[in-house]
Amino acid sequence: MARKKAAPDFEHSLAELQTLVERMESGELSLEDSLTAFEQGIGLTRECQAALAQAEQKVQILLERDGELQPAPFDTDESA
Repeated sequence: MARKKAAPDFEHSLAELQTLVERMESGELSLEDSLTAFEQGIGLTRECQAALAQAEQKVQILLERDGELQPAPFDTDESA
């Protein structure tokens, strides 16, 4: 079930990040609101980077096994 949740979370975080960037680029936010949006954007960026790193790890595991799907340990620790 975690597999199905990971992709929508990535897509959702990416969409939120895009919305934040558009708001900040509009120039209509106050300095305080811009800083808050920037802080949120940093958090979303880190979430997206973690999701991409997990996907890259999964691809690497599959490639190392010559494309054969075999059970293998996969670190899904999201605290990184």
